[in-house]
Amino acid sequence: MSTDTGPPTKMQKVDGPIEVSEGDQSQDFDADTQKALEDIDACQNDIDILNEKASEEILKVEQKYNKLRKPHFDQRNELIKKIPNFWVTAFVNHPQISAILDEEEEECLHYLNMVEVEEFEDIKSGYRINFTFSTNPYFNNSNLSKEFHLATSGDPASKSTKVEWKDNMDLTKRAQAQMPNRKRRHGFSRTFFHWFQDNADPSADDIAEVIKDDMWPNPLQYYLAPDIEVGENGVGDHDDENEDSVVVLGDDDEDDDDLDDDEEVYQIDDDDEDELDETNGLGETIDSVEDDDDDDDVEVLGEDEDDDDVEAVEPDEGETKGE
Repeated sequence: MSTDTGPPTKMQKVDGPIEVSEGDQSQDFDADTQKALEDIDACQNDIDILNEKASEEILKVEQKYNKLRKPHFDQRNELIKKIPNFWVTAFVNHPQISAILDEEEEECLHYLNMVEVEEFEDIKSGYRINFTFSTNPYFNNSNLSKEFHLATSGDPASKSTKVEWKDNMDLTKRAQAQMPNRKRRHGFSRTFFHWFQDNADPSADDIAEVIKDDMWPNPLQYYLAPDIEVGENGVGDHDDENEDSVVVLGDDDEDDDDLDDDEEVYQIDDDDEDELDETNGLGETIDSVEDDDDDDDVEVLGEDEDDDDVEAVEPDEGETKGE
């Protein structure tokens, strides 16, 4: 497997026994140990050669499949254009990108029509992230690009398109001016356009890596991701308002046969009690039933009426059973 670092430093052969110092202690290797160490170093050289060959083969495979993937990426971009606000929605739903997204920048990204990651033919040399915008009130550019490459010294380097801000619409300055007066969503001082224009340390550009390796391969998963305000079940948290407020107990409950004369057979939520008293449905309380002159006796029957003993509700004081 190839790595970004070069092969490990090879041990230099010396005449006579090899001395290795560990702290205050010195150790002399005998002839057999020295021979074994030299053989291990020779094996490591063979491994390094194979790793270099593997890197070359892997590079060829990546180049091959990048060419095969490109028409599919192009087709996907054309389909994405049919969905309004696709990219801004995906960015807002991505935890790391949304962490640097200012509120005004979010409005600006509603004009973002296309995102594309373009890897150079020599993959190791770098890549470019392209952002395509429609006409917008913030800047004159239709395309903004941030490129990562290797400098002549071999160190990582990056450069960005200069944003042609319209008058008083520089979002980096506006965000900085408003920072003391309000707290951003995640409390970070860096914003999206600050990241875009910052090329001080390309080797530590985490946002570029996120876009290249996470967002670009599959943006659909973030477009479809639930908003952070939505509950864990994906549809938000619900109160018990939609649950039935009245429960009629039947024979299936073990304690039905032991109901006392004074025990209520309806379960009513406190919040809905006033509303239920005004209705004539199942929400009636025992008191409203007892006050009905036409129905003096109230019976609670189970599924098998023949097997249950039914007791009538006793009338209020001052009334006789004959009335």
